[in-house]
Amino acid sequence: MLGFLIRILGNSVAIYAAFSFVPGFVINGGIKEFLLAGILLGFLNKIVKPPIKLLTMPLIILTLGLFLVVINALMLWLVDYTFNFVIIESITALVWATIIVAIVNAIMAAFSKIID
Repeated sequence: MLGFLIRILGNSVAIYAAFSFVPGFVINGGIKEFLLAGILLGFLNKIVKPPIKLLTMPLIILTLGLFLVVINALMLWLVDYTFNFVIIESITALVWATIIVAIVNAIMAAFSKIID
């Protein structure tokens, strides 16, 4: 349970990092909005992402894992679609935000495994 909470906090930090470094990735609001977006992204990654990965396994294998970036971008786009305060202005902003969120989440996942 503590690991999942760390991942939610990590998602919030990752979204803040994407907001800070990617022009065109805008979050209107404060800490509450970053936490809400992180919570939704955490639940999407925990509940929605595994069946999508299972269904697209041939594409993931064919592209040697690069299709996972598309799946991660889809999860981030779903956060944008759900909340009005998250605005992704272009596909370029979505791609760069996805890369930043993936890097920060990989670091936080390694950290949560150390704690659990």
